[in-house]
Amino acid sequence: MVFAFGVILFALGITVSIALHEAGHMLTARATGMKVRRFFIGFGPKVFSFRRGETEYGLKAIPAGGFCDIAGMTAIDELAPDEVERAMYRQKTWKRLVVMLGGIAMNFVLGFLLIFTLAVGWGLPNLNQPSDAMVGEMPCVTATQNEDLTYPECSGPSPAYSAGIREGDVIVSVNGTPTADFSDVVAATQPLSGTADFVVERDGRELTFPVQIQQVQRWVRDGTETGRKSTTVGAVGLQLAYFYPTQYNPLAAIPASFAFTGDMFVETAHRLVQMPSKVADLWTSVTGGVRDPETPISVVGASVIGGQLVERSLWPVFVLLLASLNFFLGIFNLLPLLPLDGGHMAVTIYERIRNFFRRRRGLPNGGPVDYMKLMPVTYVVIVIGGAYMLLTLTADIVNPIRLF
Repeated sequence: MVFAFGVILFALGITVSIALHEAGHMLTARATGMKVRRFFIGFGPKVFSFRRGETEYGLKAIPAGGFCDIAGMTAIDELAPDEVERAMYRQKTWKRLVVMLGGIAMNFVLGFLLIFTLAVGWGLPNLNQPSDAMVGEMPCVTATQNEDLTYPECSGPSPAYSAGIREGDVIVSVNGTPTADFSDVVAATQPLSGTADFVVERDGRELTFPVQIQQVQRWVRDGTETGRKSTTVGAVGLQLAYFYPTQYNPLAAIPASFAFTGDMFVETAHRLVQMPSKVADLWTSVTGGVRDPETPISVVGASVIGGQLVERSLWPVFVLLLASLNFFLGIFNLLPLLPLDGGHMAVTIYERIRNFFRRRRGLPNGGPVDYMKLMPVTYVVIVIGGAYMLLTLTADIVNPIRLF
């Protein structure tokens, strides 16, 4: 029940993010004198609608997006007599760019507000120090792991906690092996048995804790056809700290949130560049291979992960995931490809530059760009993007990412 609630809640968060994106277009269009005909959330058959002033508002059956219909977005748009002078393509360049940026800016603002909430409520994620092996939760250690990578229920303190290790400690070494990051901690712990010395840094001091290694069954990656095998490894019940143990007051949270938002922009852009290279990994996960947790996820996959997070009361990670989704939507829409906002911005900027040089030559401004000539390229983008989304959705259904 809690899992289902988390799935619905995250899906609602996605819907609100899309609605605010389209609201950004609508509000800026109205502010610059354009006519907004329709404002709908979703696609497909209409569920309901109502009219306020000159705009029809409504909900459609497939909650996979939304749209804001502005009169005269292109010169091929059919216009009523009262819409001609207010048509978007006839407006000044800066007005058209403001409208296109309105939705993108709304996603960025929402993402920042979620990061600010994170900073005040829980603290910021441990992204600026990816090399630290900082200790987070210390759950009990189960003796076995299910083949679907889930764990049976367990109770009691972890061996690490019983030995004296606490949340916020940074693991310096395991039995004499230096640990630069948390993957080093796992790699150094799994071959061990008996008692091992864990050296941690706490409040500027190094402390040594003898920890009893617990022998457990786990599924680990290997080079076999299935991509994993069941084996016995050592475990002590440690998880990486994704959040700093200290919180920010509202005043200090403002610059910290701006700095972290910058890090998120860089990380999101990096993942966007990597998307084409993930096609092979997605296909592998669909055809029976192991799902790489670094592969892209669809709206369905993100909602399922949201359900997993709520099920374990990991609200800060839930908020972070929703913030990262908004940053992705904003940056993705900046791509200069039709039918994305960035594609319409590219056309507008091209017209401005073209007219500048025409005036320098004593010629009048040229007419609007013929979108009919751009339709073949637009269809290619739609087909490729649709196929990628379908592949990602299929992977999320047949081989979803499991965080726990």
